[in-house]
Amino acid sequence: MTCFSSADESAHYGFSVCMLLEQYRSQLRWEENGVVELGTGDATAIADVVRSLPDLRVRSYDISAPTVATARANIAARGVADRYTVELGDFFDQADSSGGPAVSTVISNPPYIPAPDRDILMPELWGGLHGNDLVLQLLKAGYDNVITAVASYSDPVETVRTAGDLGYRVVNFLAMGLDFGAYSSEPKVRDHIRRICAEGRGWAGEDGYMVAVALLSRDPDVRGDRADQLLTALQV
Repeated sequence: MTCFSSADESAHYGFSVCMLLEQYRSQLRWEENGVVELGTGDATAIADVVRSLPDLRVRSYDISAPTVATARANIAARGVADRYTVELGDFFDQADSSGGPAVSTVISNPPYIPAPDRDILMPELWGGLHGNDLVLQLLKAGYDNVITAVASYSDPVETVRTAGDLGYRVVNFLAMGLDFGAYSSEPKVRDHIRRICAEGRGWAGEDGYMVAVALLSRDPDVRGDRADQLLTALQV
């Protein structure tokens, strides 16, 4: 198993998380109890965020032992191991059972490649049939505030609809265009993406797609309702 890394996507994710946490600092109140993270990856993006926001504490969870080892090394190299910790295990089993104060904000750049099954070049990147399984599961986990990546070809319409049904609003987001990489260009995956888009479940161009990092909240103190703008921004 290798640790997935994409410089452009990682930079966009880290920058967007930093911007959203800073812009909504007082409303999210993350200085009090920190945030939790679903899926650590190589940790470089969020380690840089933690270094940029001295009051931020992140508790992350990943199911891959090699990924956790890599992440811890990268975190230590950036000098933020005291405020950014990584635990090996299933986020949904452990994040709410730590015995600490309740955390209201979760961040994630979850796997979002859609495919009929996990038999793809890097199975760890599989996000289910429509690519949004982990996002939907995260929304159903009960956190008041969710900062997550939303890919244009991974049924964002259903993601936004489900979020609304669960009481979330799209408070704000940052979107960026990305080229298809090796994993999304795999013929099996590209054909499936074309089917999803043809069914009206997403958008993608010939060579690329859009990814937005969005803040969704069900807290009335966190104002904003930009769901329509998000879906418009994702249309390639």
